[in-house]
Amino acid sequence: MLLRVAYRMLGSIADAEDVVQDAWLRWTAADRGDVIVPAAFLRRTVTRLCLDHLKSARVQREDYVGQWLPEPIVEDSPEDDVTLPLMLALERLSPLERAAFLLHDVFGESFEDVADALGRDPAACRQLAARARAHVHAERPRYPVDRAHGLEIAHAFFAAARGGEIGKLGALLATDAAMYSDGGGKRPAVARVIHGPDEITRTHAALAKLARGRAAELLRYTLVNGLPGFVTREPDGILQTTALLIEDGRIKAIYVMRNPDKLRHLAHLDR
Repeated sequence: MLLRVAYRMLGSIADAEDVVQDAWLRWTAADRGDVIVPAAFLRRTVTRLCLDHLKSARVQREDYVGQWLPEPIVEDSPEDDVTLPLMLALERLSPLERAAFLLHDVFGESFEDVADALGRDPAACRQLAARARAHVHAERPRYPVDRAHGLEIAHAFFAAARGGEIGKLGALLATDAAMYSDGGGKRPAVARVIHGPDEITRTHAALAKLARGRAAELLRYTLVNGLPGFVTREPDGILQTTALLIEDGRIKAIYVMRNPDKLRHLAHLDR
């Protein structure tokens, strides 16, 4: 649970693990007689460590090369509905708004406990959560796609995109579809958001031409940050994840993670 809180605050597995380990060290050094509820103590500690981390991370994010996406989490059965679009919406909130929303709306903490974690009074935390809720409301799926149906569309997308079947690929896309790609300056990636079926299909046609028959290896179809998608080993030997936001049976957004630094924790999928 602590890792889930930290990851959704920070968008990074490695940073979340560091924060939880730091919280554990503080727990081992704490006077247990002063700790009434250990779980609350740990949640409060993790939250405050995340807030401290976000102050420095915001500066680092401004220097990020290309588009930024959170590290992908591959889960066949996600424990909550914090999908990739929602995490991107959380990035646009202040750290305190993000913390209040996650602790209360996602993890079910009372506002009294949220107030204790944030060092604010409950009324202020209600306002923080309300402001956050208003900003992220549009990113919650109106009609969540059935898992099996979503993976069917992911299968069709992979076959069309990697097989150069541009007509079939275009038929899968919504009229306002967009494509995001995060290479972090470490691997080639489209530096801007690609909008519309025409531009997306042209981009995939160009990528298929550049591949020159060197096919990516499909490792598995799965859920990536709560969205239907797949994991591949690309011709350069490095993993890649693709997540698809699906609405009304069409692909509304494509999220491609190519940054190798954000894929190290998925190395076990390549065995």
